[in-house]
Amino acid sequence: MTAVEPSAEPRAQSAAAPSPFPPIASYAFLSNCHTGALVAPDGAIDWLCIPRFDSPSVFGSLLDREAGFFRLAPFGINHPTAMAYEPGTNVLETTWKTPNGWIIVRDALTMGPRGHEDSVTPHTRPPADDDADHMLVRTVECLEGNVELELVCEPAFDYGREPATWTLVDDDRHTAEATGAEQRFRLHTDLALGIEENRVRARHVLGEGERAFCALSWDPDLAPPQTSDEAVERIDATIRFWRAWLGRARIPDHRFRDPIQRSALAIKGLTYMPTGATVAALTTSLPETPGGERNWDYRYTWIRDTTFTLQALHMLNLTWEADEFMAFVADVEPTEDESLQIMYGIDGRRDLRETTRDELTGYAGARPVRIGNGAFDQRQNDVFGAALDSILLHTRRSARLPRRLWPLVQSQAECATGVWQQPDQGIWEARGKPQHYVSSKLMCWVALDRAAQLAEIRGDGDLRQKWAAVADEIKEEILTEGVDGRGVLRQHYDTEALDASVLLAAIFGFLPGDDERLRATVKAIAEELTENGFVLRYKTNETDDGLSGKEGTFLICSFWLVSALAVVGELQQARDLMEKLLRVASPLGLYAEEFDAETGRFLGNFPQAFSHLALMEAAGRIILPELSVEI
Repeated sequence: MTAVEPSAEPRAQSAAAPSPFPPIASYAFLSNCHTGALVAPDGAIDWLCIPRFDSPSVFGSLLDREAGFFRLAPFGINHPTAMAYEPGTNVLETTWKTPNGWIIVRDALTMGPRGHEDSVTPHTRPPADDDADHMLVRTVECLEGNVELELVCEPAFDYGREPATWTLVDDDRHTAEATGAEQRFRLHTDLALGIEENRVRARHVLGEGERAFCALSWDPDLAPPQTSDEAVERIDATIRFWRAWLGRARIPDHRFRDPIQRSALAIKGLTYMPTGATVAALTTSLPETPGGERNWDYRYTWIRDTTFTLQALHMLNLTWEADEFMAFVADVEPTEDESLQIMYGIDGRRDLRETTRDELTGYAGARPVRIGNGAFDQRQNDVFGAALDSILLHTRRSARLPRRLWPLVQSQAECATGVWQQPDQGIWEARGKPQHYVSSKLMCWVALDRAAQLAEIRGDGDLRQKWAAVADEIKEEILTEGVDGRGVLRQHYDTEALDASVLLAAIFGFLPGDDERLRATVKAIAEELTENGFVLRYKTNETDDGLSGKEGTFLICSFWLVSALAVVGELQQARDLMEKLLRVASPLGLYAEEFDAETGRFLGNFPQAFSHLALMEAAGRIILPELSVEI
């Protein structure tokens, strides 16, 4: 009998493995500040949730190739010549070359002058002059020759669970209505539609100079465009909105101007206008490990994002958005002990309990697909520092402390005082055993330090002294228990492992830039916690995060390293890393959560607000010293 060799361990899936799923970086992002869409290179909308960012998807091919899509493109051609944003906007222009001609397709989730009260996604904040149309508009123009155009709209409601039921609305085949899972929308076009079971389809040959359009609307009170001219005007109005908004931003004339502008447009596009909240990312369950289980729903707002969001908005002089976001934070309901949750729904709801959709294949086989986020009720002690740092930033900028924010200052300072000595799950929301994470202690120091400064602004000397004393106590313990034998800040008290979150010690001023412990920490992370120069959160084989599999490098951590290098005076090293990070942006200037240094592919949810916020913060750390030298 021939001996059978035991089979080798299965190799980890590569982010560059052949797959019917387009690379994450190849998608374009559309937004109307109520929801967003992802457009694949083949001209298909592969992700759209209506009417809100956190609603169930109607087009979900991003997570399962049978979960719905909406394509408008040349028949039989899948690879465009170019995809680009209209400058200064979130409006997409795709150019196609076919054997017989050239066409341009323009896509927008349209915005325009506010004409009536929004009953689809009602506002809790004061409405702006412009608002969402609750409509996806697509136009196509033939530039040369003739092109056979195809429209295929195949929705699958409730994350792919329920195929659409279509009906033609009139006798001329230009309007059809889709229903399913208690949702409804209409498709109107100047092409002749035909129903093929759970999809509608149209084909037409466009000649040189001819145009066509289609519009998908989920607002029953708003009429879609009836002609291609009206459709073009809807898109043009959207272009005017984005450019007017960007025109109010203060962006320095610097080589980093374009990535800052694109990051600003991405952050605005991830902002839910009715409440002022910002989602962490547009998507759910794009994998941090190819084919693995590290898949999370990021369509919620994290309190820890507040301070980075406020920093970015104030840096760009976008004070309206800063006011809106701060008002959202002031409105949310605290927990039973008066602490803020680590995250909330974009409408302020607290219950984000997690379920899985096991019938979906997941992006390139990464399962499970999660809806909701089970970390919403975790204890993460960094939340207090993020909230109070953002209030101090906002107070300094507006030169006043809003009366409604002072109770929040008191409650979060007292919560931080009460819990800073306790273990928690840490900034990365580990699903393993609670630990004494250094970054959590550090952010509790931030909470009490900022609370003391706010008390001084308010003129309360007793509270200033009380909170400052606790901040000193926290700092002393961190520098005693949280520093290893070589003078480097560690991940938590019971390990020698590194963690990129301790770079916050530089960003939040925990230690001055010339402190040897800070310099040693930054150097150790740069040399020992990187892959090809990009920073890992931590080494998964050294950290009990309750999950299996290796993950990619975290882009936010790499941008944090840029900032930390600048703080400790290593400006040239900071510039070099910044240039390297800018080179790995998607073709449209967007970033996901992670970067696979081996394959050059993105991993994780997309586009990721935290990555763009950290980019802007890092750019500022480099730009300000350069401008100071010029002055």
